[in-house]
Amino acid sequence: MEPINLSPHTIDALVARLGRWSAGRGPLYLLLAARLRRLIDEGALPPGAALPPDRRLAAALAVGRTTVVAAYDTLRQEGRLVRRQGSGTRVARAALAPERPRVTETSNPLFLHLLESPDDVILLSCAAPSQPPPELAEAYHSLVLPDADLGYHPAGLGALRAAVAARYEARGVPTGPERILVTTGAQQGLSLLARLLIAPGDGVLVEAPTYPGALDLFREAAAVPLPVAVGPDGVDVAEAVRVMERHRPALAYVVPRFQNPTGTVLPPLAARRLVEAANALGVPLVDDEVLADLAFDADATTAPTPTPTGVVAPGIPSAGVPSAAYGEVISVGSLSKVVWGGLRIGWVRGPAPLIARLARLKALHDLGSDLPSQLVAIRLLDDFAPVLAARTAAVRAGHDHLRAELARRLPSWSCAPTTGGQTLWVRLPYGDGVSFAQRALRHGVAVLPGATADALGGSLRHLRLHFLAPPEVLTEAVRRLAAAWAEYAPGPDPERASLHAIVV
Repeated sequence: MEPINLSPHTIDALVARLGRWSAGRGPLYLLLAARLRRLIDEGALPPGAALPPDRRLAAALAVGRTTVVAAYDTLRQEGRLVRRQGSGTRVARAALAPERPRVTETSNPLFLHLLESPDDVILLSCAAPSQPPPELAEAYHSLVLPDADLGYHPAGLGALRAAVAARYEARGVPTGPERILVTTGAQQGLSLLARLLIAPGDGVLVEAPTYPGALDLFREAAAVPLPVAVGPDGVDVAEAVRVMERHRPALAYVVPRFQNPTGTVLPPLAARRLVEAANALGVPLVDDEVLADLAFDADATTAPTPTPTGVVAPGIPSAGVPSAAYGEVISVGSLSKVVWGGLRIGWVRGPAPLIARLARLKALHDLGSDLPSQLVAIRLLDDFAPVLAARTAAVRAGHDHLRAELARRLPSWSCAPTTGGQTLWVRLPYGDGVSFAQRALRHGVAVLPGATADALGGSLRHLRLHFLAPPEVLTEAVRRLAAAWAEYAPGPDPERASLHAIVV
């Protein structure tokens, strides 16, 4: 297990790695001691590591100082911690078994909540449809596996590559199957791009805030984030161009449509300027299109859409004008947000030479994505409009329901409505998202603190909440959040989060 970076001024990494430590039964100090014990024994807290002072950890976890003191004392009595006046609390030198090889792993709460055992916690932290559509089960039921086929297709099944390419063609972006790589979800697509295009120390332009899973991947590649703020109309394109001119990053990663987590949409003229600037400067521009289909206006999703090269055929599901219509862009897409999170089918669209290199890299890792899932994806894409229409209707209803419940029970919280996507970007009137998330966990609901998504070190008072759960679950989640908020008493104003606290 990779050691946690615990500088004297940052404890967000430790808080994130603690995960849902308080969700079990028993006194809080024993639950905290149990999770710290596990981190010590697994090597995440190595011998000699200094732990945060009692008061600072208590404030970050939204507990009383006595809880942290009792947890530390429990581990001191076990010989795992050493506490000395003037030198603080440290992991004992003999507390760790023989040294293990260092591995890279996530400490992102977005993923760590998924690794925990099932319990009564409502997950508003990781956003994906929880209920697969009936069309998916029907497609699997009628599945016919091919004859005389090894099942290894590193670049993806030819028929699926052609089906995805046809979607871009329908949106006015000329695309052949050779420009499509099928991946095991969009996350793998981003991972392959990071491995291929980024060397340690390279700069990567990112939005602030942005998708935390992308920050994890860039951190794994030892990249240096170059954050650009997101406003009401998406990323600040003028500043993004200045960053690209000044630093010439190894790549630029953006979410132009229904930005994750803010839900903003980049206007077409701004998108064109961004693409043209990146092309002129030789910066690979990665457009995360995973949420692009989730427009609440169903007519805008399926109606003919004018593009620089023509008009979309009527009835073809469209994600609006894609960035690739304005120039050379590496697009990353997926079926996980429209169909189901468990359908791990994504893709990368890019220049054919890049796709060929990515396919060779992917072959090293899995020899190709799951073949039955690819066959099912072909079936779904053949008649995708009903699936998409049902999903967009559901997310719009969830959006409206969650906002109404928040306004009723938590009127002091503020969140702007969105026109698509799957998350609300909520601002708390006081306190900080990290410590409140800890309080919320003890009331049975997991939320994503805004700081985990912001490489600028901002968004401290923000939370990301998804609205994909059934109405009754969203209602119960807000009830629990309101109960947690009624008990929440933040400490002093949080320090500006450091970069390490965000990307570790």
